[in-house]
Amino acid sequence: MAGSSAAIGVAEKLQGLNGLFAIHKKKGPTSADVLNLLKTKLLEEAGIKQHRKKRKKQVLKMGHGGTLDSAASGVLVVGIGKGTKMLSGMLSGSKKYTTVGEFGKATDTFDAIGMVTEEQSYDAASSAEFLQHFLSTFDFSSICSSFLNRFWRRLNRQAAARTNEGPTVAPPVSLQWWKFSYHITKDDLERTLKKYTGSIMQTPPLYSALKQNGQRLSCLMKKGEAVESKPARSVMVYDLSVQDYSPPHFTLNIECGGGFYVRSLVNDLGKELSSCAHVKELIRTKQGPFTLYEHALQEEKWTIDEVVKAIENCTQLVPSEGGCKKLKTEISEQEK
Repeated sequence: MAGSSAAIGVAEKLQGLNGLFAIHKKKGPTSADVLNLLKTKLLEEAGIKQHRKKRKKQVLKMGHGGTLDSAASGVLVVGIGKGTKMLSGMLSGSKKYTTVGEFGKATDTFDAIGMVTEEQSYDAASSAEFLQHFLSTFDFSSICSSFLNRFWRRLNRQAAARTNEGPTVAPPVSLQWWKFSYHITKDDLERTLKKYTGSIMQTPPLYSALKQNGQRLSCLMKKGEAVESKPARSVMVYDLSVQDYSPPHFTLNIECGGGFYVRSLVNDLGKELSSCAHVKELIRTKQGPFTLYEHALQEEKWTIDEVVKAIENCTQLVPSEGGCKKLKTEISEQEK
């Protein structure tokens, strides 16, 4: 009886949870997969059976506050119980990312898991850039000096022939003015980032969670079905900076609003710099008030007690439930 009462107590404790907390999503699974795994762990701990095919009778209501790409890792905000009504702020609120991009290759998904669709040099200039460099560095005085040096050496050789003396060595004149070795520099990258700061128009990638006729574009693309590109939309970028630059790789720190795609940014940067680029690594370090290192629960801590603590610790970080609008969230459900 004692064991049965304890089990009932754990189940009631789980089903009575309401609020928001953050977990750490690993690279690989989708956000929905991670949410389902979390839900399975909690229900198994509570000894509650799942209704796999009865979505309307889910015994534990859970949702997440914004899809994180399968190839990405980092903070994933979770709502449980009535907390799912508070997720709207997470979807539209500020987020921070650290991403590693690579110049020279573009993929169909704009990240490392896609097929390479284009390869371009990141250390060679276009003809227009060559002309611009040539005109900006052309030095007529150097050409005159070169001509005078050759003339001087010729006179020396003629004089030496008459006097049987060795030729006088003229001071060398550098003819490096014509040499051109262009590559994308850190300054080039930082200068270009300024164009993508503030309120900008951005076209979402075809491989995304956006939907067409009720189905995700990414799913339609994988099936080989025709997909229409979504129109460019206004997104907000609060801060954009270069953390590291080691060609062909570059690391960016990004703070942005809802609806922003880091993959699209990196793809656009490659084109803007007369090359191409894709995302090699993406980490969400902050979502709303939740940070990766302070608040996100690692998988080994996906237990009822740890979730209770996380919700209690985060009550000061989020607004009250009454001040949040209800949002239709992506409720976790097991694969059928």
